[in-house]
Amino acid sequence: MSDKPVIFVTRKLPEAVEARLSRDYDPILNPDDKLYSADELVEISERADAILPCHSEQLTAEVIGRLPARIKAIANFSVGYDHVDVAAAKQKGIIVTNTPDVLSDATAEIAMLCMLGAARRASEGVRLVRESGWKDWSPAFMVGRQVTGKRFGVIGMGRVGQVAARRARGFDMDVHYTKRARLDAASEEALGATYHETIEDLLPQCDVLSLHCPATPETKGLLNAERIALLPDGAIVVNTARGALIDDEALIAALKGGKLAAAGLDVYNGEPRDIHPAYRELDNVFTLPHIGSATDETRIAMGYRALDNLDAIFAGREPGDRVA
Repeated sequence: MSDKPVIFVTRKLPEAVEARLSRDYDPILNPDDKLYSADELVEISERADAILPCHSEQLTAEVIGRLPARIKAIANFSVGYDHVDVAAAKQKGIIVTNTPDVLSDATAEIAMLCMLGAARRASEGVRLVRESGWKDWSPAFMVGRQVTGKRFGVIGMGRVGQVAARRARGFDMDVHYTKRARLDAASEEALGATYHETIEDLLPQCDVLSLHCPATPETKGLLNAERIALLPDGAIVVNTARGALIDDEALIAALKGGKLAAAGLDVYNGEPRDIHPAYRELDNVFTLPHIGSATDETRIAMGYRALDNLDAIFAGREPGDRVA
């Protein structure tokens, strides 16, 4: 028998990451990329010393309570960890880590794609070409919104938010943000952006509002009807963070009623199967299937980051990305 720690890997990871896992650990892999049920997660964990899950696995308090005592760590393959009941893990003495930094560029790219796709009516354009609906051209045909020189608002000026702000500056956009702690105005991270103490102060300054904060009990439904009303008429909403940040009914009502011009979404409540059906039907919603970190470079870096955390844990060191 191997004396290497046993790592339960819940989804299929990039080949390079699985090769490193096989070299340094005794991994339980998922070659078919099956989505495990809660009972299966607990059952397979009986043979493991740590779990390497993705955001697709819901490690609730009930599931964590059933995990065997030998589980030392939950090393997430994600920067978000709202799928893990951190309090339950902490109570059970399980270390929880995530993978920050390495996915900032890729996710910010998707934020720009969502912004442009929403502003320039990309979903309608793709459908017109693919379904042979494009019959003519005229000056009034497919007129969208121009983002160059407009105001780009960021809720959550963390790692991804800062990169998104830099990308927005490439379109000569004027950046505004809110954050729990104000950035040093002279710092590279602030990039001359205008700080607002509250979300309510920020919203009227946003021609484009981009969400980049984590999903927590405090931020659930953060963008509700009252706050949408504070946005300028014709604003665009972009969400590449977590679906839980948005009150779906409020956003859909604003999109249908004309308060908002469009939305660009990569994340949703109830994803992937139970997203609000209106998002599939509205022409002014540009949709993507949660692909913010979906590049070869980023997914490999995320895997290596998770393994770096496991290496530290099993060597008796403090992991660099501990969240519990």
